[in-house]
Amino acid sequence: MKFEELPTPCYVVDEGLLEKNLKILRGVMERTGCKIVLAQKAFSMTTMYPLIGEYLSGTTASGLYEARLGYEEMGKENHIFSPAYREDEIDEIIEICDHIIFNSFSQLERFKERTLKAGRSIGLRINPECSTQEGHAIYDPCSPGSRFGVTLEHFRPEQLEGVEGLHFHTHCQQNSDDLETTLNAVEEKFGPWLSQMKWINFGGGHHITREDYDIARLEKCIKRMQEVYGLEVYLEPGEAIALNAGYLVTTVLDTLQNGIDIAVLDTSACCHMPDVLEMPYRPPLFGSGEVGEKPHLYRLGGQTCLTGDIIGDYSFDQPLKSGDRLTFGDMAIYTMVKNTTFNGMALPAIAVQRKDGDCEVVRQFGYNDFKMRLA
Repeated sequence: MKFEELPTPCYVVDEGLLEKNLKILRGVMERTGCKIVLAQKAFSMTTMYPLIGEYLSGTTASGLYEARLGYEEMGKENHIFSPAYREDEIDEIIEICDHIIFNSFSQLERFKERTLKAGRSIGLRINPECSTQEGHAIYDPCSPGSRFGVTLEHFRPEQLEGVEGLHFHTHCQQNSDDLETTLNAVEEKFGPWLSQMKWINFGGGHHITREDYDIARLEKCIKRMQEVYGLEVYLEPGEAIALNAGYLVTTVLDTLQNGIDIAVLDTSACCHMPDVLEMPYRPPLFGSGEVGEKPHLYRLGGQTCLTGDIIGDYSFDQPLKSGDRLTFGDMAIYTMVKNTTFNGMALPAIAVQRKDGDCEVVRQFGYNDFKMRLA
């Protein structure tokens, strides 16, 4: 199938671009000896798991269902972190996960014996209280009152028996200078206990495959933990794996005017590209320009009844008309995993663009996918 023949709306993951990212990540692993695992919360397209598994060390999960997905579909190292584990799920988690990271000493105390008995590696999430983000408090695990990780004030060294690793996750779409700053805080606060650990997990949020990312500084940070403390180092990026490797193809349904030209699309910001509203984030749109850059300006919005279902304002060389197809970039990450059927919106189809350019639709959704979520 040709790209222009795909149904809309449709997520399309470019196999060649995904593999390009994976090669960059594998290079980091080969040069440093660290391990990189896929954070499934950002990208869980199991069709691509065999390819990802050729390059990376495994997966990490935020709960039981993601853990099952990694265990069943990739079958390599399987890590998990949750702010709290449920009693009715923990035994299955222990059965299928290699590294189980606890968020508090109370959770550690509650489940430690079962985890050790199964031969699993126990980790503890720490909070270095070092915010390196600006303007994204919703994604800042070090923000005041954060529920993520043990702060130094509440750290209990006498309860570390059985703990093999420390985990922190403090970044969101950031460069390695912020990692270096965070590692300084980790050493300052938790340095006395690093040498008694077997591993350290740097978490995610590292935009390693972005063009301006300082990989040399990242590798310096990794080697610092290896050489000074003798630690095995893990990273668990999600975005970096599929960054700029996917598209969302959509069709213009209608145009109208209300002080500005408006185009209604068969996709939706709130249903299909939620980071547009949460971040906020203006996704790249091929063939378009910024406001004032091209002669024809349109506000692009979705079909739902939500007034704020607005993707953004984009300018074009020619007026838009019903039937025009638009392609948004960087639509593989935090899209499929967070989309909804609000207002009865159909979920986009999912396709793969192979390295030879051919496209294959691997999943389509219909009315029953909406209905099954409701009682």
